[in-house]
Amino acid sequence: MSVPPGAEPTLWELHRAVSQLREDLCGDLAQLAARLDQVVTQDVYRADQRAVDQRISQIEAGLAGLRGEHDQGLERAEQQRREDQAQAAATRRLVLSSFVAPLLLMAVQLWVVSRGSSP
Repeated sequence: MSVPPGAEPTLWELHRAVSQLREDLCGDLAQLAARLDQVVTQDVYRADQRAVDQRISQIEAGLAGLRGEHDQGLERAEQQRREDQAQAAATRRLVLSSFVAPLLLMAVQLWVVSRGSSP
């Protein structure tokens, strides 16, 4: 139904338009209220940020401690490796000397015996 130009709207049409505006406004306000329910205050946000910062600091401190322990473990392993190498070298020298010394003594005895004993 078209309204001729210059014709005034009826009271019923005005009522219907105002009712429609009111429903639209109520719906928009409900949506806005729902979105505002999800918003936090600055105090809550700051408290949450402080808690997150504190957790990160604790994690960093724990990580630094683990790094220190890891470095100490590497140093101990390197020291142990050096000690093992020194022990292995000492063992090789001992084994070599325990076989070479008797052989040399036996060779000297054989040489002395082979020369014979002359009075």
